[in-house]
Amino acid sequence: MTRLYGVIGDPVTHSLSPVIHRGWARDHGLDADYRGLHVPAEALGDAMGTFERQGVKGLNVTLPHKQAVMEHCESISPLARRIGAVNTLSLQSGGAWRGDNTDYHGFLEDLSETWPAGLRGRRIRVLGAGGAARAVLLALHEAGARLDIANRTPARAQALAADLQLPGTPVLGLEEGLADLAGVELVVNCLSLGHSGAGLALPAGEGRPFYDISYGPASRRVLGPAEAAGWKTADGLGMLVAQAALSFEIWFAIRPDREAALRRCRAALEAAQ
Repeated sequence: MTRLYGVIGDPVTHSLSPVIHRGWARDHGLDADYRGLHVPAEALGDAMGTFERQGVKGLNVTLPHKQAVMEHCESISPLARRIGAVNTLSLQSGGAWRGDNTDYHGFLEDLSETWPAGLRGRRIRVLGAGGAARAVLLALHEAGARLDIANRTPARAQALAADLQLPGTPVLGLEEGLADLAGVELVVNCLSLGHSGAGLALPAGEGRPFYDISYGPASRRVLGPAEAAGWKTADGLGMLVAQAALSFEIWFAIRPDREAALRRCRAALEAAQ
């Protein structure tokens, strides 16, 4: 009997997670299907009950559900609890959901490959203080980076830093954080403005790295101008694949081929242009 998996979000049609997981299922001869499942915020509770009744074995979770879905988990991993967000769900034998977070290690794995300079003592500015920033901020903090946060609403960034127990983390307004990037060695963009067609006005990058956790058209709207301003840019497709590999390992006890998934994703993005 085919085992069912999927990704829930709103929107979800842009997600490459079905490309990634279906490819790995074929690679390993697994009788499993993986689908994009559109779930509006107000329908999350009903949807989770439906997935249980349908026998869905596992789910990835994207915006806007990574925090709200925690209410529907019987157990949550210590890391996901610290982050305050879940992006991977597994249906346990008793019919209850377990929540994990693979964004933390997926981000670190990809960043270490795209920027192998190391993180300890590095001055890094994170843009954004929404749910997408939670795993990124905690990962960078625990890797020893010197962090600050720039957000359109500084009070929200201050609340997030307090919630993640990041004492002494400086907080800036977004305009101030973009205008003065002197001494910043790496910028990590966790803002979702690329999805709405907006970009960022950046000063000269002088070859410094700019990492956007989005991918596809959303990241291109941000990374195109950043590259033109002299930043060395990287999108979040590698992070997507790395965190997906960790989810796949949780579900199937198999560590899949990340390079094969990246090739399939790049081909899918090129075909969609």
